[in-house]
Amino acid sequence: MRIPLSWLNEQTPLVAADLKSVHAALVQVGFEEEATHSFEISGPVVVGEVLSREPEEHSNGKTINWCRVRVAQPGALAADGGAHERGIVCGAHNFDVGDRVVVALPGAVLPGGFVIAARKTYGHVSDGMLAAASELGLGDVGSGIIVLQQLGLKAEIGTDALELLGLRDSAVEINVTPDRGYAFSVRGVAREYSHATGAQYTDPAIALTERARVVQAQGLEVELADQAPIRGRRAVSGFITRLLTNVRADTPTPQLILSRLVLAGQRSTGIVSDLANYVMLELGNPLHTYDAAKIDGKITVRRAVAGEELLTLDGVTRKLHPEDLVIADNSGVIGLAGVMGGERTKVTAVTTEVLIEAANFDPVSVARTARRHKLPSEAAKRFERGVDPFVAEVAAQRMAELLVTYAGATLTETGSKDVAEFKLREILLQPGYIANLIGISYSEEQIIESLRLIGCDTRESAVGLVVTPPSWRSDLSRPADLAEEVVRITGYEHIPAILPVAPPGRGLTRAQKLRRTVARTVTAFGLTEVQCYPFVSAKQLAVFDESPLTAAISATKPGVAVKLGNPLDGQTPFLRKSLLPGLVLAAQRNNSRGLTNLALAEFGSVFLPAGEVVLPPTPPLAARPDEAVLNAIKEAIPAQPVHAVGLFTGSAETQGVWQQEREYDWRDALDAARAAVSAVGAQLTVTQGTHPAFHPGRTAVLSVSGEHIGFAGELLPELVAASHLPHRVSVFELDLSLLIKLAPRAVTTAQLSTYPAATQDLTLQVAEHTPSSVVEEAVAEGAGELLENIRLVADYRGAVAQTGKKALTFSLRFRAADRTLEAKEASAAKMEGVARAYEVTGATL
Repeated sequence: MRIPLSWLNEQTPLVAADLKSVHAALVQVGFEEEATHSFEISGPVVVGEVLSREPEEHSNGKTINWCRVRVAQPGALAADGGAHERGIVCGAHNFDVGDRVVVALPGAVLPGGFVIAARKTYGHVSDGMLAAASELGLGDVGSGIIVLQQLGLKAEIGTDALELLGLRDSAVEINVTPDRGYAFSVRGVAREYSHATGAQYTDPAIALTERARVVQAQGLEVELADQAPIRGRRAVSGFITRLLTNVRADTPTPQLILSRLVLAGQRSTGIVSDLANYVMLELGNPLHTYDAAKIDGKITVRRAVAGEELLTLDGVTRKLHPEDLVIADNSGVIGLAGVMGGERTKVTAVTTEVLIEAANFDPVSVARTARRHKLPSEAAKRFERGVDPFVAEVAAQRMAELLVTYAGATLTETGSKDVAEFKLREILLQPGYIANLIGISYSEEQIIESLRLIGCDTRESAVGLVVTPPSWRSDLSRPADLAEEVVRITGYEHIPAILPVAPPGRGLTRAQKLRRTVARTVTAFGLTEVQCYPFVSAKQLAVFDESPLTAAISATKPGVAVKLGNPLDGQTPFLRKSLLPGLVLAAQRNNSRGLTNLALAEFGSVFLPAGEVVLPPTPPLAARPDEAVLNAIKEAIPAQPVHAVGLFTGSAETQGVWQQEREYDWRDALDAARAAVSAVGAQLTVTQGTHPAFHPGRTAVLSVSGEHIGFAGELLPELVAASHLPHRVSVFELDLSLLIKLAPRAVTTAQLSTYPAATQDLTLQVAEHTPSSVVEEAVAEGAGELLENIRLVADYRGAVAQTGKKALTFSLRFRAADRTLEAKEASAAKMEGVARAYEVTGATL
């Protein structure tokens, strides 16, 4: 909502008339600052008088006027310090000698940074410019330059034209939350400004209410046919019409009103619609105007009939829905109630009879219609948030008076008034409620005064304070709303900020420390951490489900997942069971923008229900839930372990004069996973496995202490191609929560020995299906404490080994902490390892 300061000042005097101070005051009462607006004009812009006008035709076919213009009184200097008469070239023809016009003198800067200077054109030196409305930022209002007599303005030559036209005004823009619809008007914002500053507030509706009550509008037949409520709500609770004749609809909009409308973000479309918008912004009640001569018979407010259509004012023919509330005459629909009028009955420049409609429509009905037809109009924006039910008649009176004053209209007694009785609700505010809710005490005087300021009536009762909110505050419906208002009016800054005192000796938990250690290790390994949305589609869920990580938890029904009741995107309604879908999409977005060499990592929760997903019970709002309810809520929450995932695609090393290009492959993913596991002091076991999303020959299952904690490898080529990624994508995913649980509580640090090492090689023949990691662990176990390091250096298949066998060669390093080992000691330890490997896997030397 944009609020011109001059308009705000009419209803409550500004304590400080600068934009920053006004914004600060409105922020104090809960309105978020958005922007500021002005006409961005500087320098001398004055009233001038045309002394002569000589038309000249030029070779390009254009006729210009060479004018002599007086811009200051004889003998006085002009606003820019120059002569009081100027020669100016003008291409417009809507003025004559003797007219008072707006002159931008050299040195003036108009909107868009257009600097005015004396320049030679069409054989003359044009010493200034005769300004049109569009050149001053007023939009496309009329054609030609501004002639003050046509606007009904009188001013001395040399007068500041910006002040005269209201162009020195400026506006603040605030964000209005959906529950504060009353603030979509200067009336509502001025009231809030007075709360913040203590300035006297004058409600513009009070005087209008008295004048509106003496009008006995009748004679126009109107039927409210939709009295039956839908979903328990009446569609229209008030409908008022007023008829005016002798309207001069081609009259220019008054300059002050036009300037304020432009600052408020409205476009001028003629005096009748401009005045309707002006009243809407001033009082908050949208109005609609009809060319009365185009209305056929009586007006009916009803629901649309299936198959009906309406050409709305935006030039679009809309097929109506049976739930749409419409305004109709005997020939059909003429408007969407509370949203937009129809083209057939719109007011034009030749209209002489105007019918004003001021109504109060149901917020839900208007909101559903506006969304159904994708018509977020200014009227709908106000109706769907709730409009003061008592202001419709006032708005109609204000509009009628403005048409009489500025368009020469005659207000008739013809009209209608059908308003349902509106009963204000009462709210019981019990003693101590606000103090218990907010945490600080307010005196009864503070509470009553705060509620009185926002328009509430209060009375004492035996059980507490009975509060009646004003008609314009439909958002106040319960004691908590009143508590919020008391806090807002007395000042949020008075609520103390008290942090709980942390117990001594506490800090990060073991799990938190280890998670951070893994994250630091993985990112130090060269991966960039990202954060992805936790929402996935059914297709993504199917591709990455049934994995070793989800199978253990979702054993009863692996395919089940948590589905959101109100997803942000209907295509991705499920919560993820793996981090890989989001990381693949992140890689896809980066790849589409030319970033093809990627190493990405993410650390986050996945959601693994143990069976059918059940909704938790809804806890009571007024009291703490009992243990049974809390336990039921906890049981309904799915397991949410933290996972760590990495993705590699593109080149690990790019081509250069010093090196050959190397693509990322499964070894990079496996090495990163090893580093993550080593960071918590655990020992990783790698075996070949399968996964529906992975290349069948390049999938490693990762285990610690015999439990699967993750997998690594390359994604299926088909999946990579469908994701529009390079032909090879390597990934790993670890159940970080399980890894931390399995990690040793204390990590032992190896002692450095000053004695030399003894190295030996060992080749064992085993069954081809036996994992090399199992053989390696068996050898290490048998070799004992003297074995310092074991490493697989070769895996022989085919002719070297027997059919169905493979030969594994290990490099062993032995060392003693207290002596130099002899060769026979190392050999003995090696053979113990061979013996243990034979027991476990049947390996032979």
